[in-house]
Amino acid sequence: MPFREINSKMIEATVVPGQKLFSQRGAMLAYRGEVSFTPNIQGGQGGFASMIGRRVAGEATPLMTVEGSGTVMFGHGGHHIQVINLAGDTLYVEADRLLAFDGSLQQGTMFMGSQGGVMGMVRGQVTGQGLFTTTLKGHGAVAVMAHGGVIELPISPGRDIHVDPQAYVAHHGDVRNKLSTAVGWRDMVGRGSGEAFQLELSGNGAVYVQASEEKL
Repeated sequence: MPFREINSKMIEATVVPGQKLFSQRGAMLAYRGEVSFTPNIQGGQGGFASMIGRRVAGEATPLMTVEGSGTVMFGHGGHHIQVINLAGDTLYVEADRLLAFDGSLQQGTMFMGSQGGVMGMVRGQVTGQGLFTTTLKGHGAVAVMAHGGVIELPISPGRDIHVDPQAYVAHHGDVRNKLSTAVGWRDMVGRGSGEAFQLELSGNGAVYVQASEEKL
């Protein structure tokens, strides 16, 4: 794993010759060694077609390629950072939440409507996020940003998880999602500005939830 957590809002990445990292532009705080930072017009592993898909989807967060030999400290906006390790599976995450990730991971874009049909599209409207989500697949580490820290909730068959759409950060595994409506205690106490919607996740994997309803 190339990332070491310094504290809840900073990580350190080990950069070795022949291997790349990608990070959000402006996220470098300090570095040691012979390290280069290059604007990445293709947006990571996945090639030109993947880049065009993300541009059309509005998921083309500016990235930079990090190469060389040394260590780099990353952080951005004082946001909390969560390091997620992938072992061949796929992570689904909003592009603006990506802080840094292994260059070996394959990046793409998924239309959220394909997971939940029309309700997937409604999710985009309710959360203020796009209908498309960035995907990262393979073996490697990903550092994502969130407000107030992150908790990982396991998802298994018969044990679905319901998440406030505003608190959703990312998920991985063989997981299906759909938006459902529910009238609960929040509506009864006057907090009905969108909380009547719940993101229901089922299958086998995990979902990451932040301790806030605030967007980045």
